[in-house]
Amino acid sequence: MNAPAQRRAFTGLRAEALAANLGRVRERIAAAGGDPGAVEICAAVKYVAAGELPALAEAGIELVGENRAQDLLAKRAEHAGLFTWDFIGALQSRKVADIAGVVRLIHSVASDSALRRLEQHPAPEILVEVTLRVQRLVGRPQPEQILAVLPAASPAIGPEALERSGPTIEQVYDEHLAEAEFAIEVSYEGTIPLPEEVLKDGSMLDSRFGAMGGWVAATLVRLGDLRLDFLPPDPG
Repeated sequence: MNAPAQRRAFTGLRAEALAANLGRVRERIAAAGGDPGAVEICAAVKYVAAGELPALAEAGIELVGENRAQDLLAKRAEHAGLFTWDFIGALQSRKVADIAGVVRLIHSVASDSALRRLEQHPAPEILVEVTLRVQRLVGRPQPEQILAVLPAASPAIGPEALERSGPTIEQVYDEHLAEAEFAIEVSYEGTIPLPEEVLKDGSMLDSRFGAMGGWVAATLVRLGDLRLDFLPPDPG
């Protein structure tokens, strides 16, 4: 059996071409109704060699992400001052001590043990995402009906709140393509700072995220009060 092909690293990157691509991304953000100045663009550099990174900085890229701990450390050792660095993979517990202090954000962790290690080696911020999903709907849901009971932002978690995004509507067919069911998702996302005094005081963490749990429960009740038509429960 042949070994899987290795993806080749990007080489010969030109700042002017990267800047043009970056400009097109910002144009698409604006065309979708967003504010390009308020949207962070994180360039994944997994397949970009360390020697190519200065071209990204010259093109105007300020934030980069790497999903392999050893590669992030090696690239950052050469170009720490050029960018803000995020870890965009699932961080393993044995790598927490190496990564937590040198990145702005850790996008995900691989296990509960990694979370426990973060208590000993805290990152300055965490990403929080809460996804609310209504599924097994008979007909296509009306986004306006769902959004009418969902606020534009969550209550504050400390100094910050989670901003609403979506909705996303899915149409799912059974294996015979005969019966369709629908689902709708709305997400709340944000970056929550974790200053040292909060991490040291477990009651502060409990109160902040406990309040968030209460808000989620109340929001689910409001969704449940909507007059939506559902398919019968799946017997499987």
